[in-house]
Amino acid sequence: MKIEDNQEIYIENVSVTELAETYGTPTYVYEENRIRENYRRADRAFRKYYENFKFYYAIKANSNPAVAHILREEGAGIDAASINEILLARELGIDGEDVVFSGNYLSDDDIEQGLSSGVIFNLDDVSLLERLLRIGKPEILSFRVNPGYGRSNVGDFVTNAGPAAKFGIHPDDVLAAYKAAKKAGITRFGAHMMPGSCVNDPEYFAHITALLMDIIGKVGRELNIDFEFIDLGGGLGIPYSPDELPLDIEMTAARIADVFTEKLKEYGLKPPRLVMEPARYFVGDAGYLIGRVHSIKRSYSVIIGTDVGMNILARPAMYGAYHHIYVNGREHASCVREKVDLCGQICENTDYWVKNRELPKGIAEGDLVVVENAGAYGYCMSYQYNGRLKPAEVLVNGAQHYQIRERESFSDVVSGTHIPDHLRPA
Repeated sequence: MKIEDNQEIYIENVSVTELAETYGTPTYVYEENRIRENYRRADRAFRKYYENFKFYYAIKANSNPAVAHILREEGAGIDAASINEILLARELGIDGEDVVFSGNYLSDDDIEQGLSSGVIFNLDDVSLLERLLRIGKPEILSFRVNPGYGRSNVGDFVTNAGPAAKFGIHPDDVLAAYKAAKKAGITRFGAHMMPGSCVNDPEYFAHITALLMDIIGKVGRELNIDFEFIDLGGGLGIPYSPDELPLDIEMTAARIADVFTEKLKEYGLKPPRLVMEPARYFVGDAGYLIGRVHSIKRSYSVIIGTDVGMNILARPAMYGAYHHIYVNGREHASCVREKVDLCGQICENTDYWVKNRELPKGIAEGDLVVVENAGAYGYCMSYQYNGRLKPAEVLVNGAQHYQIRERESFSDVVSGTHIPDHLRPA
């Protein structure tokens, strides 16, 4: 994103005015070149320090097929959290062991379909093993380990590891899980963890890698297991607020590789493939949300009413997430700012997505607001409510732009619904 001398905001080489006039608002917009740059930067760094390395894209963060295709072209596999994400990966031409199935609290149907798909099975708990083996035996099996510690830059709700997290096996139970799987005749193994969410500290990744390897290393040594891969999960962060520093990906890769190879030697493990499954790092800062100001209320506070609501961008209402905001045509160094609140059109008081934020004074009806870092956990968490519909999605490449998802219409609201005959008027 860039702001020209006339304060017009451009996403790659397309003005937000042109995008809003072409596709309406609210609309999610993604920069193709930024996604590719993000992937290549991280891939180069990790392969430099550990050659046998692979990324799996956690498609839950942005499941638009066009976005996922970009990462597929760059070489990523898919981390799937559900059967439908496995099916989506197949639509993209990705299947088999290029997909890791990391669902949690699986149903029998989940297990059956997961087994039939031939993907890597990553079990969230040993309690699922007996039911899995009753249905079938995976070609390769991984267990998700909770290393006992986790961190997140975006709040406790998304820490994903440690005593308060719902994910993964307690460290004390990991050995028993692999022992039971090996006794059942499974011969190919991996290991996995969720380290946290949106962390920008390289030393944290070194620390959490050491925790996992101390757990897995003892398992491998005692059970004589040669792990085919060890998956460090995601968690590579991006800065959301202007005062945050970006993650030093070069240092992160170097520190992870140092700890990883050291622990392999310590426990006498055969070097496996090293895997990570980020998403936010690839797509988060490549996405923007364009909305329009429809009303300004000066009451107990100044409330800017926009068509961006909690149904369009859920993260702020869900767990207080910060997104930086720009006002098109009003961003210049000498502009006077005032504290305002921004809300959407939903009939809920939680529909404030910004409070007491300093934005350019003089915001008017019709102005376009641009929300930064909206490429991950944006559209995919949107929903219908109050009859408000999900937005459009657009991909920008240089001066070209393409609609990659149509805006919902009323027909989408009633699609698939049926009224029994006895409820219809005579």
